[in-house]
Amino acid sequence: MHLPLRTTMAAGAAILLAACSSTAAVSPERDSATNVPFRGCDQVACSGEIEGAPYEILMPEEWNGTLLLYSHGYRPAEPFPPTFDAVERTPVPVPGWDSSDRELGQALLDRGYALAGSAYASNGWAVEDGVRAGEQLHDFFAANVGTPSRVYVWGDSLGGLITQTLAERHPEWVSGAAPLCGVLAGLVPNLDLAFDTAYAVRELIYPEMTLSGYESYGDAVMNWEGAASRLIQGARDQDTDAIARMLTVAAIVDAPKKTYRFDGSSIVSTVSGTVEALLTAMAYSTVGRQEIEERFGGNVSGNEGVDYTARISDEERAAIDAIGGEGATDRYLRLLQEGERTSPDPAARAAAIERGGSPTGAVQDPTITMHTAHDPLVIAQNSTVFRERYADEVERGDVRADLLQLYTVPPAAYSEEEGAPYGAGHCNFTPESRIAVIELLDRWVREGTFPGQAAVEEALGPQSGYDPIYTPGAWPEPGVLAED
Repeated sequence: MHLPLRTTMAAGAAILLAACSSTAAVSPERDSATNVPFRGCDQVACSGEIEGAPYEILMPEEWNGTLLLYSHGYRPAEPFPPTFDAVERTPVPVPGWDSSDRELGQALLDRGYALAGSAYASNGWAVEDGVRAGEQLHDFFAANVGTPSRVYVWGDSLGGLITQTLAERHPEWVSGAAPLCGVLAGLVPNLDLAFDTAYAVRELIYPEMTLSGYESYGDAVMNWEGAASRLIQGARDQDTDAIARMLTVAAIVDAPKKTYRFDGSSIVSTVSGTVEALLTAMAYSTVGRQEIEERFGGNVSGNEGVDYTARISDEERAAIDAIGGEGATDRYLRLLQEGERTSPDPAARAAAIERGGSPTGAVQDPTITMHTAHDPLVIAQNSTVFRERYADEVERGDVRADLLQLYTVPPAAYSEEEGAPYGAGHCNFTPESRIAVIELLDRWVREGTFPGQAAVEEALGPQSGYDPIYTPGAWPEPGVLAED
């Protein structure tokens, strides 16, 4: 969506006046130099640690003056379900570099970009640490490596939230931003949605479920394992009542019908994808929540007063009733409406809003977001919320630049073994798509021209899954329960 600023004519007049002045300085952001001087890694420590945050810098042979400052996504403080991989602390200067996938990084280096990124001083919902790491790495680069003509901040998932926070806080040195698959609605709405998932699982599938106040990491894992066992077993047994209940849980939180592995082309694929999406959400409802509550001093989520009946569409109702039997949706919704509700801890919720990341939408520099249409972890409606906040800020006059939002959609069918090439799964973009976003942002900043539809289609190409028509729906409405 493109919401043009009302200051276009005034800005054009200012540029015209500057062009007519023989003493007017050319903006460094418009500098077209391709061989900007810098101190190389033989003179500067291009890897190391700044106040507990490991960093890495990669320099091209010839620098175009642009620094790409990358913020990585969520890294759990403890091994995280469903894979329980070891905790990671490696700095990430560009996606894939930490896993020896150098294709994207090398392509950007070949184009003359400098690449830099940090791990954070802590793992978990470390937005504050991520923002601090980005600020410190920028300052280190500018003081020791070279003076950037442009700085583009970009990042994935939690790193997208960190990216937008950096962009809103530092328009003095950020030239453009690209938050990808970002948690752009902020921590609290997303964790509220994770809470809804856990609540619905408790009421419909696993009554032993504990929703908050976990005593330890182990306690949170035990709750996830109990819920996961019930979800998986219900699908394996082809229990129609259990499956219909799962579809109800998925419907109230807008869990996608497609995932990276499952294309939703059959009922088996749809159920498998639903289970995968719910297992993903439940990981953040339990293990993720335990770390977040510890970080912010209590439970930040609740569902007091939420009307879950407002979240079921006619299409979803028909699908649930077709599997669970006539009236199944109403039976499940009655259980959800009558279940014991929870209120958040006010101090913890306020701390989470203040420190956990909550973008205002007050875009200060050219900004491009990109999201897969089917993301089971950070639903695409995060971009809807951000767009609405941006529109509000435009009306208030607190926006200085335009916003471009892109979406990728998967093919109609793909195999479970190969997975979706793009468009489904969390942050599942092709390397070419990521390069296209950076190149679009670079031309936008350098030339001062908003990327039109033709330019976007040409940059992303036909193998990216880019869909100019797709727009995610509204954020799942909380609704309000009627007074008895």
